[in-house]
Amino acid sequence: MKKQLLARKYTFFDLFLGNIDRALKTITVKNLGYRSNPSGDTQDGFMSQKDKKHSAGLMRVNHSGEISAQGLYQGQALTARDPKVAKKMQQSADEENDHLDWCSERLADLGSHTSYMNIAWYTGSLCIGLIAGLAGDKWSLGFVAETERQVVRHIDRHLASLPDGDNRSRKILYQMREDEGHHATVAIEQGAAELPALIKTVMKTVSKVMTQVAYWI
Repeated sequence: MKKQLLARKYTFFDLFLGNIDRALKTITVKNLGYRSNPSGDTQDGFMSQKDKKHSAGLMRVNHSGEISAQGLYQGQALTARDPKVAKKMQQSADEENDHLDWCSERLADLGSHTSYMNIAWYTGSLCIGLIAGLAGDKWSLGFVAETERQVVRHIDRHLASLPDGDNRSRKILYQMREDEGHHATVAIEQGAAELPALIKTVMKTVSKVMTQVAYWI
């Protein structure tokens, strides 16, 4: 008689411990993703030290944004009511790991570092994700959709601001932009609610503060 394997049911505490493990890896470990760096063997054009410093600031902001995305998705996955929604959140978080690697690698190429505030970015976003998830799946998904829309606009601004010679960062950002747009579409298809204008404004304000701090620190 064949033995039937039963899927393990994880408790909230199990998931919480798993999230701590994931948080530590997100903040400290490289190579969490699966896809190759989209910049490939692309060569940069001429870049002055000023250009490299500016590019590093922009890519540090993008890396910090991906740290925040991990916290947001993990918080929402923990409190999602529908298992399918939780799974989608986890899948999006896995895809965002690629972005973390690419931004981290580019910062190393530019001789710079990731933000020293990454623990704060992750923790704050995790709390926001938990609250959004508790509000209900449709609002949680609505938060994801609006976040990704804002990220796409944010990447567009960075693409316009990159030095002309920074071809490698540009390739990375184009792929990130495509992925973020897809995540927004998936959230909408899953039943995302449209967020009130006030919440959208608060989100933009918080994002602006993080952007200004992460550019330098």
